[in-house]
Amino acid sequence: MNFQLDFIEDKVEFFEAAKLDDLEKKINDQIETNKAIMLEVHHVAHQMHIDENGKRFYSAVVHFKLKKK
Repeated sequence: MNFQLDFIEDKVEFFEAAKLDDLEKKINDQIETNKAIMLEVHHVAHQMHIDENGKRFYSAVVHFKLKKK
């Protein structure tokens, strides 16, 4: 009987929030979750948008990669 583990090597996740603090919390929570499956942050890209009413909207893309041994 062969037993083989397949690891997720790359994972991209998208986040959005109305407040920067909320966006940061969402990302940090997901970083902790992904540590359990041996993924670490490889790259983060973020953006802020202001709508016609002056309301700010924050978004981010986080690229996770398999942790190197």
